[in-house]
Amino acid sequence: MSEKIVTLNEEVIKGEIRELVRGSVEETLNNLLEAEADRLTQAARYERSEDRQGYRSGHYDRNLTTTSGEVTLHVPRLKGISFETAIIERYRRRESSVEGTVKSYAQIQQRHL
Repeated sequence: MSEKIVTLNEEVIKGEIRELVRGSVEETLNNLLEAEADRLTQAARYERSEDRQGYRSGHYDRNLTTTSGEVTLHVPRLKGISFETAIIERYRRRESSVEGTVKSYAQIQQRHL
């Protein structure tokens, strides 16, 4: 005789996994934006450097709908140079594939090396 000791609610588990993936996508895209800003300014946040090309001036939030759900991007604002990210096209609010975005960003980074 086997009794169920633990019952699992499949919908709750699926929802938690979806949120975990969405959060990971959001964090990854925001980290890529920060890395791109570091590369453009040739300095990390708050770093003093003679090679610095521009300065940070905060960020603005932008929503992006992905296959993993809606994410909030923290797009850096820069002074002295323009910031046009290679990660997300300008004015695009919906991305069909985050995986494609990350791959295209990696290809652009390879070209700059």
